[in-house]
Amino acid sequence: DSEHNAIFQVFEAGRREAIERIVLTASGGPFREKSVEGMERASPEEAGAHPNWRMGAKISVDSATMMNKGLELIEAHHVFQFPEDRIDILVHPQSVVHGLVCYTDGSMLAQLGSPDMRTPIAYTLAWPERMPAPVRRLDLAQLGKLTFEPPDPERFPALRLARAALREGGGAPTILNAANETAVHAFLSRQIGFRDIARVVERTLEALPDRALAGLEDVYALDREARETAARFVGSRASAVAI
Repeated sequence: DSEHNAIFQVFEAGRREAIERIVLTASGGPFREKSVEGMERASPEEAGAHPNWRMGAKISVDSATMMNKGLELIEAHHVFQFPEDRIDILVHPQSVVHGLVCYTDGSMLAQLGSPDMRTPIAYTLAWPERMPAPVRRLDLAQLGKLTFEPPDPERFPALRLARAALREGGGAPTILNAANETAVHAFLSRQIGFRDIARVVERTLEALPDRALAGLEDVYALDREARETAARFVGSRASAVAI
């Protein structure tokens, strides 16, 4: 992910005690300013029309629900071994600042770049050196301004579900991911509405009991169970209306 790559570039791992917070940025997707009522009626085509990135259908929908940012939150917790309550998410419509690290002296270090995956790929391939990449260079004067805002919890309930799954631990993140994949597929197939995606995920999390995962076989088994449970909640188009 470009966000984790960005955090890595400005994360002083040798001075972890000096780091207060890390911040993942999100574009807000195509529905950042859309009414909740409008989101209920959103089509797969509208959800897939990301304003800044060119992505596949599934990840574009995840961006529209901001589940992608919830999954990135879980990843960041494990990748950087950083507590969930010190990882923030900030909506940044221009998709130029990809991640920030806040330090105890008040400094905030950010990684900036055009919204192009070739930059984090080049950084990863060349690390610890850097290599040329054929990406558009930023012109900050032409951009004029960069804006930031907190995510709207009513528009984006997926963030709440992801944080809750991370706090619960055990199999909850596995359930979250499996249920989301099932629900997004159902939305793209026009079986359920856009806002039903988070509803299916939440119901699946509530339906399956918490459990520890001893190994990969447990993960695979829970993934299958979560997908089957989510599929039951999806049901037919007629039953989806009542979700």
